[in-house]
Amino acid sequence: MASPAPQVSTVRLHNEASLPLVAQSIDEEAGCVVLPPEELVRVGDETTADEALLNADLTPPQDVGTVVEPEPLFDFPVVENDKVRYLVDYYTGPGRRTFTRWLQRSSRYLPMMREVFKREGLPQDLATLAMVESGFNSNAHSWANAVGHWQFIESTGRMYGLENTWWRDERRDMEKATLAAARYLKDLYQRFDGNWYLAVASYNAGPGKMSRAIKKYHSTDFWELCKGSYLRAETKNYVPKLLAALLISKQPVKYGFCELDYQAPLAFDTVILSEATDLELITELTGASYDELKRLNPELKRWCTPPGETNYRLRVPTGCAGGFDEKYAQVPSSERARYKRHQITSGDTLLKLAHTYHIRVDDIISLNKISNPRALRIGQNLILPLHRDYTSRPLAELQDDYLRSKRRNYTVRSGDSLWSIARKCDVTEKQLRVWNRLGWSNVIQPGQRLVVSAPSSRVASRSKALKKVVYQVRSGDTLWGIGRQFSVQTRDIRQWNDLTEDHILQPGDELTLLVHGDRRS
Repeated sequence: MASPAPQVSTVRLHNEASLPLVAQSIDEEAGCVVLPPEELVRVGDETTADEALLNADLTPPQDVGTVVEPEPLFDFPVVENDKVRYLVDYYTGPGRRTFTRWLQRSSRYLPMMREVFKREGLPQDLATLAMVESGFNSNAHSWANAVGHWQFIESTGRMYGLENTWWRDERRDMEKATLAAARYLKDLYQRFDGNWYLAVASYNAGPGKMSRAIKKYHSTDFWELCKGSYLRAETKNYVPKLLAALLISKQPVKYGFCELDYQAPLAFDTVILSEATDLELITELTGASYDELKRLNPELKRWCTPPGETNYRLRVPTGCAGGFDEKYAQVPSSERARYKRHQITSGDTLLKLAHTYHIRVDDIISLNKISNPRALRIGQNLILPLHRDYTSRPLAELQDDYLRSKRRNYTVRSGDSLWSIARKCDVTEKQLRVWNRLGWSNVIQPGQRLVVSAPSSRVASRSKALKKVVYQVRSGDTLWGIGRQFSVQTRDIRQWNDLTEDHILQPGDELTLLVHGDRRS
């Protein structure tokens, strides 16, 4: 006798415009939800889907409602209330397909992350916070320039030992960033007197913002702080997201996630490189593919290990390190780097570069696809092929491969104007008009959603040394004016100095700024 066809249901929640409605088949007997088949998804499309779920507009209930403490499955304080249940419904409803990918990716990274958290004396379940931060996708680059599984901005990453140069970004390294996140969370936990919910919320909002919220509302209860309007919706939803992710990931079948295709735990061997070495050479010596090396070493932004660094520890696929030391020792030092990055300065010509590095002008032209050899620009990056056996791969890796997250949006409130929104979001009125196709109209309505950030794009960034500057506020100074003077963003100044959006500067105040050298506009 044929079994009855699965029941088809749809799930719709409030404000779910950012995610498509998903038709789901429910196997009544097994309690599993079966999604319709999906066409092959490219990596970039997965990142876009991850960002949509990570940044979805959510409106959970204002009150927490009935609070339930689940059975003791966790070493982190987990509760269920209406806010958490709303997020569970969202992850099991409109966001199910993407959340399924997160669960399947989690098994690749969580074992290592939990071990790091254990060594640092933190609850191991807290490592699931990486799912809420990035969906375990190291390629995403948020509008706030946060990067990696733990979404560190550059200044916070540097505080915890994560460097970002033209050659590498340690915020993208799974182990280094996890250790930094564990130590940051430990510091936040101590700052907020052992209150994990405040510590987690401050990981999102910043400790200064949370301290001011506590002072403003005279409460250290995270749920009470969420009732006010001071904290952003993103922060109010942050703890419920973690709790929902924990509930589902510990008991996936209970929530209809069955037969998950979990990825194998991260495993690799390590080889030691005494000097800068091209990954193409490593592929020849180990048999590993170039793409495998890049996946295992996501901090590497270019085609080789960082110049000037000795004894670099490079991950290679398990089983590929055998005999490597002997093979590597047989390669002359001059042949370990097949390319050199050269930034054009005044007086440079292709002929001069060819003579300096004993290479052919035609090879420089061919590799860099130069159409007019006489039109070199000062500051332009060229890749110089030091050996005849060269490929175009280094040229492709001149640009950073970060993928910007989706554009920021702002929901218009009563009393807002284009001028006030522009000041609040650190953009110009002209940009708001262009991005939202407003023309010369000043008419905006409460509830209207405006785009308040530039379009997503692949971006190339040139790393420059940051210098710490302490600026003393003078009469008449504004954050906007100071930002223009030092070519930094107003929101960054606020973040570096834990300032609220309505903070009033006083003459004599000292502001800490991170600027590129002595750069001023």
